[in-house]
Parts: sequence; structure tokens; C-alpha cells
Amino acid sequence: MLKFHGTGVALITPFHDDLTIDFVGLKNVIDHVINGGVDYLVVQGTTGESATLTKDEKKQVLKASLEYNAGRVPIVYGLGGNSTQAVWDEIKNTDFTGIDAILSVSPYYNKPTQAGIIAHYRTIADSSPVPVILYNVPGRTMSNVTYQTTLELAKHPNIIGMKEASSDMSQCMRIAAKMPEGFLLISGDDILTPSMRVLGGQGVISVLANAYPEIFKIICHGDLEASKIAAFKLLDINPMMYEESNPVGLKFLMSELGICGDAVRLPLLKASDSLKERIRKNMVK
Repeated sequence: MLKFHGTGVALITPFHDDLTIDFVGLKNVIDHVINGGVDYLVVQGTTGESATLTKDEKKQVLKASLEYNAGRVPIVYGLGGNSTQAVWDEIKNTDFTGIDAILSVSPYYNKPTQAGIIAHYRTIADSSPVPVILYNVPGRTMSNVTYQTTLELAKHPNIIGMKEASSDMSQCMRIAAKMPEGFLLISGDDILTPSMRVLGGQGVISVLANAYPEIFKIICHGDLEASKIAAFKLLDINPMMYEESNPVGLKFLMSELGICGDAVRLPLLKASDSLKERIRKNMVK
């Protein structure tokens, strides 16, 4: 699955000030990241504020993203949830034309056992017509997908990788040490991408690549020294992207770069004046 090596960008969903979807802004973002050298797009992940889009809006964003991409890079579609039946139903009602894989977050809120997580993902992988990339983000789901569970799920022929956002490098090492050949270990933390490369990771699904795709091209495809130096450029601004929740800081950064507006949907609010000032001071030149 070389098509998913390198930088995947978790696309934001731009909004007008009245909070309707800004499709011109979306096209600007897609052109910006592709021209900057990203390897694939991730549509409707957490960074795309998928939690506050209706089913119809998600279909509109997917359709527009496919149109604007025009086959230039592969597309991964965010399709997950904490009801296995609901995810299964959504898979059955999705047109997968132009979709190369799905990214499916581990069930959140209901805190399943590891056996429940395995059963959930097997059901999804059995029903999905495209490959499945797992997504472990304990800070949002409140449950961790252990390395043993990841390795068990990696045996499924339709599960091709794991976006690992636990920030637990020991866990990542244990996956890397025993994962089957061809399985994708993908960084879910922008700053840790060079470290993940050393372990055998194949890239990142990134937040900041929305703004700085050229930097991530170096992080993912440069030699390890260049990768490290490029990542160091983001050390100060990276935590600001999450300080008032993703994608609040990112959308303000994108507005400062002139790519799209900074509107977010409730319960998120636009960046505070303090955060705006610090982002301006720490923007990568």
C-alpha cells in the first residue's frame, strides 16, 4: 500500500461566517496541500469537524473533495463511530467510487473491552469494500487499542494499517516489532513523525499539513536529519493547535495564511485573542 506512505492530511472543513460549508475554501485547501506535496487526503476525520456535520453535509464534502482532487492523490474517508451497527449501515449506504480506504476511529464513550474492539473492527473490515485503516486516539475515545489488539487485527486481510495517536512510543515499538510485512504504522502525532519513521512507520496523518504541506514533505520523505530539523520548526506552534481543541487553532492559522476562514461550529469557539496573538508570533516563515 505504497499509496499511503508519506503525508496524509486530515482536511479541515471550511465554513462561512453563517456556518454553512465554504466549498470555495475547501477547494483552496485541497489545492494548497496537493501543490505542497502531500501524498493523500483524509476527508471527514476529527479535524474536519465530522462530529458536527450532518450525514448529508458529509456526503456533500466527500463529493466536492473527490471533484476538486480530480484523481491527483488517493483519498481516505473517515467512517467510524461507537455503534458497530450504525457504522455497518453507513458503509452499506456509501458510494465508494473514488475512495481508496477508510479511516475508522476506535469506538468512543462506551469504553469497550479489547475483545469488543476486535469484534467491532472485524465487522467493519468484513463489510467494507475498501481497505480499513484503524485509528487509536485514547485522548478522545477514552480507551486504548493495545498493541496486542492492533497485531491481532493486522491479521485481517482488509485491515492495512493503524493511525497511532496514543503518543506511547513503547506501544508503537511493540507494534513495529511484530507487525506483518506491508502493514502501515502511521503517526497520529505530527511532531513524533520522525521518531515513528525510525521505528518503521510509513508517515503521518497530519493536522498541521493543512497549513504547511511543504514541511511535511521533508518530514516524511527527506533523510532523517532533514526530517528532524523540519519537525523542530513546528515545536512551538504545534501545541497551540490543540490548546482550545482541534481545529480551532489550525483554522485561525489557515485564515492568517489567506487560505480560508476561521469559523468553527459549536460547541467549539473561534480562537481566543490570546491564542491568536501567540499563533501569529509562532507562525513558521
